[in-house]
Amino acid sequence: MSLLDQLRKVTVVVADTGDIDAIRTHKPQDATTNPSLLLKAAQMPQYQTLVDEAVAYAEKTSGSKEAKIDACVDKLSVNFGLEILKIVPGRVSTEVPARLSFDTDATIERGRKLIELYKQGGIDKKRVLIKTAATWEGIKAAEKLEKEGIHCNLTLLFSFAQAVACAEAGVTLISPFVGRIFDWYKKSKGVADIPAAEDPGVASVTKIYNYYKKYGYKTEVMGASFRKVEQIVDLAGCDLLTIAPDLLEKLGKQDGTLVKKLDAAAVSKLTIEKVNMHEKNFRWFHNEDPMATDKLAEGVRGFHADALKLNDVVAKRMGAAVGV
Repeated sequence: MSLLDQLRKVTVVVADTGDIDAIRTHKPQDATTNPSLLLKAAQMPQYQTLVDEAVAYAEKTSGSKEAKIDACVDKLSVNFGLEILKIVPGRVSTEVPARLSFDTDATIERGRKLIELYKQGGIDKKRVLIKTAATWEGIKAAEKLEKEGIHCNLTLLFSFAQAVACAEAGVTLISPFVGRIFDWYKKSKGVADIPAAEDPGVASVTKIYNYYKKYGYKTEVMGASFRKVEQIVDLAGCDLLTIAPDLLEKLGKQDGTLVKKLDAAAVSKLTIEKVNMHEKNFRWFHNEDPMATDKLAEGVRGFHADALKLNDVVAKRMGAAVGV
């Protein structure tokens, strides 16, 4: 039995891609996308009909050029989500623009719009996760959306403070970024690699998982952003793991014995201090983690940069010059 088959017995496997063909190949339970993945997919020849449909939708909407581009990108994101949901039996994550990461009200409004587009496509909101950065403002937006029955996936999560705040806000799911944490420490230490037993990304997700299970939080943990198979194997047992197609392929071809590393039943024996994560604590504890502050800011900038490139793609298809 392959490592992937064994992993599926203890963890929900999610495809981290906007490539519908790759999702069809690997048959994950759920799928997640982000602006970078959508930018890549939107330029593939096989998906141009999805782009054309989004352009046609946006051209019928009223408002400024910028509003039409926003409408086109939203519709394109949902179009990919709708196609993905024809393949996966579970949920798809669709992301709110990164430029709204520090605007609670705008994030709430955009999340509602995305859910309405899915509703128009015949998809119940239970099958959609609205994805936003785990800034304080993003977490507060997710808290409000969750109370409306709109489930959320908090991404760009690097610190324990972010994780605790998300759990206390009652969000459905978090996506701690294993690989990006690994990258930061590798660069900081000036080394080519970090031994598996010392991997800081794996350690971060393990700490969050144990804390959630110890205190009975319902928020699910979905490890994300992997660099190598070993990181995935060392998080076997996590609620979910979102994995890029190349690593899914490697797991599918690799045999061996996979050991369940994370186990909710074993957490009760651990001594873990409870933390109250109100806003002042959140901002202080997150600020005290240089890796987390660096990677969150970098991640928001990176997703925004790719969102602008996606805006350019759709603007050209709409015959407009982007001005966002």
